[in-house]
Amino acid sequence: MTTIGAAGRVGQYTLDNGLRLVTAPASTGQVASVNLWYGVGSRHEVPGRTGFAHLFEHLMFQGSGNVAKGEHFEEIERLGGDINASTSSDRTNYFETVPDHALDRVLWLEADRLATLREGMTQEVLDNQRDVVKNERRQRYDNQPYGTALERILRLAYPEGHPYHHPTIGSMADLDAADLDYVKSFHKAHYGPDNCVLTVVSNLDPEDVLARVEKFFGPIPARDTVPEAPDPALGAPLGGPVRDSVTETVPAAGVFIGFRVAPYGEHGFDVMHLASAVLGQGQGSRLYRSLVVDRPIAADDGGAAADILPFRYTDSLMLVNMLAREGVGGDVLEEAMREEIGKLAAGVTEEEMDRARAVLERDHLQSISSPSGLADSISSCTQLFDDPELAYTWPRRWDDITAEEVRAAAERLLVDDNLLVVRFDPEEPQAAGADAVAEASGA
Repeated sequence: MTTIGAAGRVGQYTLDNGLRLVTAPASTGQVASVNLWYGVGSRHEVPGRTGFAHLFEHLMFQGSGNVAKGEHFEEIERLGGDINASTSSDRTNYFETVPDHALDRVLWLEADRLATLREGMTQEVLDNQRDVVKNERRQRYDNQPYGTALERILRLAYPEGHPYHHPTIGSMADLDAADLDYVKSFHKAHYGPDNCVLTVVSNLDPEDVLARVEKFFGPIPARDTVPEAPDPALGAPLGGPVRDSVTETVPAAGVFIGFRVAPYGEHGFDVMHLASAVLGQGQGSRLYRSLVVDRPIAADDGGAAADILPFRYTDSLMLVNMLAREGVGGDVLEEAMREEIGKLAAGVTEEEMDRARAVLERDHLQSISSPSGLADSISSCTQLFDDPELAYTWPRRWDDITAEEVRAAAERLLVDDNLLVVRFDPEEPQAAGADAVAEASGA
């Protein structure tokens, strides 16, 4: 199947094995950005087996049937290219940008690890990468100030056993329990051409790109069976307010507030995306002007206090977080944040709406301004919405949203029944000289 859209910019092709190829022109010449989105993320994991989607992000670079450990990275770097990967709740993606004369080599490398990764998988590789991921967890979560905030937020927002209850990093216990047979079965279950969107952004002829992709990916068979994803339905409202309070070694009090909102891609999500921009995106936002500039009680975050975690298959999460300035307690900051959030229900001005649209459109246009960013956005829109042209047209979704829609949504959703709070408070310092005083008194 072949279709051309977006005034000839986007080509869509489906191979016989189910792989979806999308092509688009690059803004700069002589480069090719290759982006693969596999439809597997942490939401596909089951209790006791968390962290496997992210573990695979690492394992996919550790050798296959025809490529030695680390060679994939080394080849791209020798070509002067960029390479990386990432994991989320809904997908795992792998991406490279190279000179366009190296496109065949990149396609071969990607096709080889899709088809033969299990042949190169050994217990030594698994043990090594499991330790790498565990160290990543220590550095980014356990030993980082406020590092467990997201994990705590997800636990409050989604019930035990729900596919969005845990972060992509997984738990130490589950990583320790990973065994080679299960790792291989995970790859077999989720890594097939029929579960992949491959986007190539370049100035090569789309039919030429299609021929190359057919050559390297066409012989790879689709999966024998397609595993059923865990049920993402939420059986009950949040039932807030719910909270988690932490006292540990942090430099200042931190307040993390969340609300369930509509799934990514729905109109209600777009409405609350604008609400988040009015509230806490940019230095013209309400929270920045009120709590950073006017009072001021919050640390200067440059205007990054609010955003939405975009979950496609369940309720997304609107998050508002700020750190207290020196000498300001968490109770004071939390009360002020909740007061500002509550004011959205009283109304939003047209000027605020225009600024919010401009902020979100700027961020989107920046995200697709490079070949790599455009390829990623196209893969996202194809995998999640089956519409690659959304990468170009997404800002139109905000054009017709009214100030009254934002106000009414805030009145309905930004309420205590839909509220979660995670608080980090610094440990109380010991009184200076307390031990000396006790010793002098004979205690």
